[in-house]
Formats: sequence, C-alpha cells, structure tokens
Amino acid sequence: MHIRFDVPADPAYPGRVAAALSSARLRRYRYIGAVLTAVGAIGLVVAQGVEWGDRISPLCMALVVSGLLSMLYSPLVLWRARYRSSRYAVEGAYDITDDNIMMRSGSESGGIAWDGITQVRDTPEFWILYVGRMPATVIPRRLMSAEDAETLRAHMAERGLLQLR
Repeated sequence: MHIRFDVPADPAYPGRVAAALSSARLRRYRYIGAVLTAVGAIGLVVAQGVEWGDRISPLCMALVVSGLLSMLYSPLVLWRARYRSSRYAVEGAYDITDDNIMMRSGSESGGIAWDGITQVRDTPEFWILYVGRMPATVIPRRLMSAEDAETLRAHMAERGLLQLR
C-alpha cells in the first residue's frame, strides 16, 4: 500500500484538525459537568425538604455552577483552538505506507509507525489516530480519493485498529 495526497493551504483546515483532536480529549469534561450539575440539583431539591438544608445549599449551588462551567469549558477550548490555529495554514502532504504515516506541513515533517498506533476513531471528516490513550494526529478522508480511503480503511481494519462499519 502506498497512498499519497496533498493538503492545500486552507485557513479553516488547521482549525478543524485542532477541534477534532481537542474534542477527543475534552469529552470527559462534558460528562463530569453533567454529573456535577445533576448531583447539585438533586441536592438543592433535597435541601428544601430537610431542616438542615440551609447548610448544604451553598455546597449544592457550588456543584451546579462548577458543573455548568465544566460543560462550557469544552466549547470554549474548541473555539479557541479553531481561532488560534487558523493562522497556521500551509501546504502539506501525507505519505502513507504499510509501515508508517509521514506527514509534511510547510517545512516541518514527521511520522508515526503503524506499530505505535493503538486505535483509530472514525469521525465524519477524519480518522483520529491514537498513540496510547492520547490522540496523536488525524488523517483527512475528504482530501483522499475514494479508492485510497477504502484501501486505508481496509488496512486499519486488518491491523485491528478500526472496526468496519
């Protein structure tokens, strides 16, 4: 297998990559925030019905506020990632073989061996490649030909990284 494709200098592309990588890391904040908000709201309801409720009401209100802030943290970081990375638009390329993935962006280049990839998550626009538990990079499907995308999908499924739909 040898797949090569170019990445144009699109100002929106680095923001989409940053958002995809950030959203994978930030998902837990939404869940934690929802749990904190629910526990705080239940505590506020319980505090209304007991005589010592005035003592736990401030704690419950703090749980609700911190839960809401935790849920708002993720969209704020995603917006900031898109905003800050939009000025990094440079031409690049991917060169994917059976052994590794080489990426070039402007004058910088780097690569990841397939042996180092532990899993691949499928999103509508990208395949997010993980090294350990951390998202390391993305492969943009939209910039590939349909045949190359299917070849790469089969290769990742064969390695046990990606489950076929």
